[in-house]
Amino acid sequence: MPKVHSRPRRVAEQIQRELAELIQLEVKDPRVGMVTLTDVEVTPDYSHAKIYFTLMNQGHPLDETLEGLNRAAGYLRSQLAHRMRLRVMPQLHFVFDSSVERGVQLSHLIEEAVALEGDKPPQEEN
Repeated sequence: MPKVHSRPRRVAEQIQRELAELIQLEVKDPRVGMVTLTDVEVTPDYSHAKIYFTLMNQGHPLDETLEGLNRAAGYLRSQLAHRMRLRVMPQLHFVFDSSVERGVQLSHLIEEAVALEGDKPPQEEN
């Protein structure tokens, strides 16, 4: 059975909490709208962190938000270094998480299928 490393997971969760607060309170870039951090993955050597995010405001352009987050990555990394005690503070890489949107689309498709099934007369079984 493979060994599960809990420290990288704990570090990722702490980064997620701290970044969520920093983005909400400290980032003043208008390109960064209302974002939700859905997950953080840290490499085993803590040199890189992928930060997955979704947009709360679907009308806000994704490319502008991503550019704003990437421009703020250095500032966010330095603020994380002040808040967390790590020997190496990971480089931050922001990635749009489309799984939430995909889940909503699938949910709508299921609802439509159920509604269509409810409109059909019941079929007799032999």
